[in-house]
Amino acid sequence: MRKIGDVLRLSAAGLSKRKIAASLGVSATAAGDCIRRARRAGVSWPLPDELTDDALERRLYPPPVMGATEQRPQPDWATIHRELRRAGVTLQVLWEEHRAVHPDGYGYSRFCELYRAWEGRLSPTMRQSHVAGERLFVDYAGTTLEVVDAATGEVRTAQLFVAVLGASSLTYAEATWTQGLSDWIGSHTRAFAFFGGVPAMVVSDNLKSGITKACFFEPAVNRSYAEMAAHYDTAIVPARPYKPRDKAKVEVGVQVVTRFVVAKLRHRRFDTLSSLNAAISDLITTLNERVSRHLGASRRVLFEQVGRSALKRLPAEPYVFAEWKSCKVGLDYHVEVAKHYYSVPHQFLRETVWVRITMRTVEVFHRGKRIAAHLRASSNRRHTTVREHMPSSHRRFADWTPERIRRSAGEIGRSTGALVEIILTERPHPEQGFRACIGILRLEKTWGRERLEAACERAIAIGARSYGSVVSILKNNLDRHQPATPRDGPVIAHDNIRGPTYFH
Repeated sequence: MRKIGDVLRLSAAGLSKRKIAASLGVSATAAGDCIRRARRAGVSWPLPDELTDDALERRLYPPPVMGATEQRPQPDWATIHRELRRAGVTLQVLWEEHRAVHPDGYGYSRFCELYRAWEGRLSPTMRQSHVAGERLFVDYAGTTLEVVDAATGEVRTAQLFVAVLGASSLTYAEATWTQGLSDWIGSHTRAFAFFGGVPAMVVSDNLKSGITKACFFEPAVNRSYAEMAAHYDTAIVPARPYKPRDKAKVEVGVQVVTRFVVAKLRHRRFDTLSSLNAAISDLITTLNERVSRHLGASRRVLFEQVGRSALKRLPAEPYVFAEWKSCKVGLDYHVEVAKHYYSVPHQFLRETVWVRITMRTVEVFHRGKRIAAHLRASSNRRHTTVREHMPSSHRRFADWTPERIRRSAGEIGRSTGALVEIILTERPHPEQGFRACIGILRLEKTWGRERLEAACERAIAIGARSYGSVVSILKNNLDRHQPATPRDGPVIAHDNIRGPTYFH
C-alpha cells in the first residue's frame, strides 16, 4: 500500500503498467488495478498535500461492506476445535454436519478460512493438533518443594513430576524424592491410574533415568522403562534433544503447575511426602475443573467428552518395578547383585546375561530365556547357590581349578597358601572361594611377593578371611607391623607370682 503514490507518479509520467511493475517490484495486474481504482475515485497525480497515505488507501481500497451473504449462522468454533481432537474427525466432516443443520451456512472453503482465523487467535500451544488418546506428555518441573522433618528439622527437597494429556490438557502432578528410575516409573503408573487409562504413546524428556542414549534419530530407552511401556501396551517416544516444541504441551503444563501449585504452597510447611502430595492433589483437582476462557470448558469436561473413551484400558495388575542390569557370569558361576552373589548354571561361565531385580526376586536371562531365579537376599557378600547349577566336578573351566589355585598360592609363600586353603575350606562349596582366592593371587603383580606374603600372614593372625581384608592391610602398610603373638603362660616366671591354684 505504501507504493500507491509511486504507481500514480510513474503512470502520470507515461510509463506502461509493465514498466511500472518492473520498477516497483509488483505485478502488472496490481499496478493496473491501482490505476483504475484511482481513476474511479477521482484521484490523480500530484496528490493533494492533505491526503495522507492512510486516507489514500481508504479511498482506493475501502473495506468491504458485509452483505447478506455474510449474515449466516455462525458455527460454534470452540466446539469444532474440541471435536477435531477426536480420532478421524476432520473439518470436512464438521462442515457437512453444520450444513445439514444450516443449509444456508458457509461453503466449505469459507468455513475453513473462518476456522483458521479463529484458531489463529489462540496461543501457539493451543494451535497444536492433539488427537484424543494419542499422547501423554511427561516431565519434571525445574522447581522443587521442601519437606521438613518434624523430629530433626532436616530439610529435604522433593521433585515435582507432571503429566499432561494432549487433547484435553488434563493434568496430573505428584512429588517424589528423586528423579531416579524407580520414582520415574512409579510416577507413570500412578498417572495412568489417575487418568483411568493408557494413551497410545508417552512423550518424555531425555531424562537419564528413562533414556540411556539421547540420540536425535534413534534414542535408546532404558530396559526397565521399556518393560513398563510393554506392560501398559504403550510406546515411549522421547522428545528430540534440544527440541522443546516436541513436548510443548508439558512445558506449558509445568508452567501452569508451577504457578498454580508451587506458588500457592510456598507458605505452607509439610513434614511428610504424603501430606505434600495430598495438598498437590487438591490443587490439581481445582486446576482441572477451571473453565478455559478460550474453549469454554474445563480440562476435566474436555477429558470426559473426548479423552476418556479414547484411552486404552488399564491392565489387570499395575506394573511392578523391576531394575535390569547387565552382568558377566564370574569364575564361580555366580553373578553379583547388590553385594550378593547368585548362581546360574555353570554352562554360562563368562557369558553376558541380563538380571531382572525386584524387591523380592532376582531373575537371570540369557538371550531372552530365563536361566535362573532366586529369592532376593541381603547385601552381605554371601552366596546363594542352587545345587543343580553346580558342575559334576570341581573343574570350572580349563585353566583354573582348586588344585591350580593352591599350587599358585604355595609358590608365593606358606602364609599365602595357608590363607587360600582356609578360604576354600571354610566356604560351603570350594568354588565359592575362587573369586577371593584369584583376587588375592593377582595382588602379587601390584604389591610384590614379599609384601603379599606378609599381608596374608597378618590376615591369618587377625582372623581375616577375605580379599578386601588383604587389600586393606597392604594399602595401610599393616603388613610391615605384625601383631604380637599371644602366649599360653605368663611372660615372667617367678616364685612371687601367684598362679591360678592360689585362689582355690
